[in-house]
Amino acid sequence: MKINMGLTEDQRKTMAEAVTQLLADTYALYFKTHAYHWNVTGPRFHDLHAMFEVQYTELWTATDDIAERIRALGFKAPISYTEMVKSASIEVDTETPSADQMVANLIAGHEQVVHTARAALKLAGEHEDEATADLVAPRVTAHEKTAWMLRATLG
Repeated sequence: MKINMGLTEDQRKTMAEAVTQLLADTYALYFKTHAYHWNVTGPRFHDLHAMFEVQYTELWTATDDIAERIRALGFKAPISYTEMVKSASIEVDTETPSADQMVANLIAGHEQVVHTARAALKLAGEHEDEATADLVAPRVTAHEKTAWMLRATLG
């Protein structure tokens, strides 16, 4: 069935690709945050363990909204973890970092997602895709705030 919602097929494809990048980065950051929650150790264990749980829960919820926007644009969301990792720009850990390095890695991850979201937001403006802009703009705010909170834990 033809989709007629005020965007051309090319515009929808461009936006779906940008939103897919946002989904992949959000999912990669979700996974990293959840893994850090499981593996954090040291004197700040309780505080970081609890903070990471709040953060990964928020990220998990966001992935559903982001994936559903891809579907609303008329395209398929990634179907495998391999597909997600291939599209993500968040660095994958090869070993378990220290608590402070976990925090630093998450700061970098949230800052990367801000860049990804801003790129999608710019495209949404260029294509007059208000629905995508409405989804993405709050993600910028959420990631900027989380990066700030993480930075504050490092002193």
